[in-house]
Amino acid sequence: MDIWSWISDLPNSDELNYSKLTFQLASSSPSSYKNNDSTQSIHLRAERTLGSNSEPSVVFSVCLRGFKCSSSSEDGDEKIIWSSDTCPLTSDEDKPTFLPLVLQLLQEIVTRAPNAHDSTCPRSQLQKLKPEPVSWILDSHSPESFSSFFSLIFLTRLFWTCVCDAPSEVGSFYFHSMLTPNLEGFSCKHAPVLRNFFLTVGTDVELCFVRTFGYMLAKWLILKDVEAGLKSLTLLPSKNLGFSYAVESHGLWILKGYSPVKSMQCMQSSSGQKNRQFPGVIEARESLLKYALAHQQLEAVIQLEYTVRFFDNFIQVNARVDNIRIHVVKLGFKNNSDNDQNLADEKHFPSRIRVWVGPEIGAGYVGGLSLARSTDNTEREMEMQKTLKGITSGNSKVPSVTETAKMATRTKIKNWRCEQDVEGNAAVFDATLCDNTTGVEIATWRPPVGGGGVMGFNFRGRYTGSGRPFTKSGGLIFAGEEYGEGVGWRLSKEMEGSVLKWRIGGEVCVSYLPNDVASSYYETRCIEWCDEVDLPLIPSKT
Repeated sequence: MDIWSWISDLPNSDELNYSKLTFQLASSSPSSYKNNDSTQSIHLRAERTLGSNSEPSVVFSVCLRGFKCSSSSEDGDEKIIWSSDTCPLTSDEDKPTFLPLVLQLLQEIVTRAPNAHDSTCPRSQLQKLKPEPVSWILDSHSPESFSSFFSLIFLTRLFWTCVCDAPSEVGSFYFHSMLTPNLEGFSCKHAPVLRNFFLTVGTDVELCFVRTFGYMLAKWLILKDVEAGLKSLTLLPSKNLGFSYAVESHGLWILKGYSPVKSMQCMQSSSGQKNRQFPGVIEARESLLKYALAHQQLEAVIQLEYTVRFFDNFIQVNARVDNIRIHVVKLGFKNNSDNDQNLADEKHFPSRIRVWVGPEIGAGYVGGLSLARSTDNTEREMEMQKTLKGITSGNSKVPSVTETAKMATRTKIKNWRCEQDVEGNAAVFDATLCDNTTGVEIATWRPPVGGGGVMGFNFRGRYTGSGRPFTKSGGLIFAGEEYGEGVGWRLSKEMEGSVLKWRIGGEVCVSYLPNDVASSYYETRCIEWCDEVDLPLIPSKT
C-alpha cells in the first residue's frame, strides 16, 4: 500500500486539473462477505481546489464504495468519511510539499490516543505538534523510506474513522482488508522512520502513538479470537506485535520496547487445561476478565550507563544498570463504568527480566569480560534452645531428668532475586520475582488444578501495603542503588578511534494471578527484543 508515492506524483499530474483522482486503499470480492452482492472498497480521493491565497491546492477524502451506508449518499454509491484540510501543491523553501497533510494526520492521532487507566497526565492535553520536527523527517528521508511511515500513520488515523465512527460493516472490512495485510508495518524493522520520529518528537508524543497502536492491535487480536472460536474453537497463533528500538545518548544505552500483552508468546496458561476438557466453554465472568486483560500493553525502558577509559595497552569499557522501568498499562478511555472499576486492579505484572549487552557476535577484539556480582550465597540464621526438666518422686531415690530442644531457622528472602551471568562475550543481568514466603519463582509456578492456590499474601492485594513488590500502579523500577554493580570488557588498543556496534537486548515476562476477583485463571507471557547501539571509542581532547 504505497500511498505516499501516489500523493507525491500529484503535483506533476495533468489529470488533476480537470478530474478527481482516486487511489484504492483496499477492496473485497462479493463472496468475501455474506448478504452482499457488490464489491466493497475504500478509496483515497484527491480533488484540485484553490487555497486561501489562490495558490493551487488539493483536498484529500476517504470514500466508501459498495457498503450499505454508502448506497443512500448524495454521490450515489460513494460516501465520504474523512476529509483533509487544504494542502498547497507547491512547496516553500521551509515547508515540504504535503507537510500540512502529514501534520493533520499526526495531530488527529495524538488527540484521539487512549490513556492509561491510572494516568495522571492525559496526553490529550498536549499542545499542537511543532512543524519543524515533522518537516525534518520529511526532508531527511527518501520517499521510499518515508512511504512505510506514512502508510502506518494513515492506517492508524483510519482506524478511528472506520472502526469507531462508521457502521460495523466498515469496521469489519477495515480489520480484514486493511489492517491484516499490513501488520508487518507494526515493527521498527519495517518502519525505520518511526524510530527517528519518536526520537525527534519526544516521549510524550511517542506514548500517544504506541498506545494507539496497542489499542488497535488489541482489538484485532480479540476479533481473531472470536472468529476462531466461532469457526473451530481453537485460538489462532499470534506473533509478537509492537515496537522496539535502541539508541546511544549521552553515555547511556537505551532500549525501549512496547507490545500488547495478548500478542506476547504464552508460556503457560490455565486456558490450555480447561480447553482440553471442555473446548469452547468459557464462563461469562472469565470472558469479561480476559477481555479486560486483552486491553493491556507492556512498556519497557532499559537504560545502561557505560564509560570508556583508555590505558597504554588496552581500552576498558564498563557498563552498569542505570534504570530498568517496566509498566503494564491498561489501554482505554475512562468511563467509570462498574465493570471497569471492578477489574481496575486485574492486570499482568512483571515476573522476570533479562537484559544482555555486549559486542557483536564474532568480535575478536575483546580480551576479557568481568562481572561484579557473585552468585547469591543465602545466609541462614539458626537458633537452638534447650530446656532441662527434673522430676523427683517420693518413692525413688534417683531423680528423672527430661531434656527438650527447639530449633528455629531464619532465612531472608527478597521479592526479587538479581543475578549476573554471561553468554559468550555478552553480560547478562537477570531479575526473577519470587514469593517471599516460599521462594518459588512466580514466572514458572502453576497453581493447583481446581484453584485454591495463591501462594503468598503479596499476590492478592499485591498493589497495596508496604511489602508490595511493585509500585502503586503495578510497575517495576530497578535503579542504580538496587542493581548498581557493573560489568567490564577489556578491548584491544587497536580499536581506538573507531565506533563499534554493540548488541543490547531484553526479555520480559509478565504473569497474571487473580488480585481481587474470584477466578482460577492464570498465565505467563514473554517477549524478547534485540537491537544495536553505538560504542564510540574516541578519546576526548582534554
